[in-house]
Amino acid sequence: MQGTLLDSLSGLVNFGTYFGSALGFVVVFSLVYFWITPFDEMKLIHEGKVAPAISFGGALIGFVLPLYSAITHSVGFIDMLIWAIVAMVMQFTVFGVVKLFFKDLVREIENDHCAAATLLAFISVAIGLLNAASMTY
Repeated sequence: MQGTLLDSLSGLVNFGTYFGSALGFVVVFSLVYFWITPFDEMKLIHEGKVAPAISFGGALIGFVLPLYSAITHSVGFIDMLIWAIVAMVMQFTVFGVVKLFFKDLVREIENDHCAAATLLAFISVAIGLLNAASMTY
């Protein structure tokens, strides 16, 4: 019985390493995303605007889905770190590309127009799903 308990608890180190790293990546992703977007999401969200929360939430989910895939499919910790960075870069690219195709996107989100924010969120999640599915090998 004691051996089984110790075997189970031995996985806590790996869990802590991956979970802590994943949380760190979420923080880094959020900070960089806030930096690359030309509007202050947190200020707008604190003002009660819904659109920036929707767009950021979609980007966050679009990042976390492939991060999940990187954790579950990586062959080791370094491999997971590399694919987490790929996932992050993909989400930043999504924002840039969508912004190119929808010239008023930034203004629409700043003005709390949820349609533009929802579109960006859905595109971010869709690309995140494709990114996650592509990380299987």
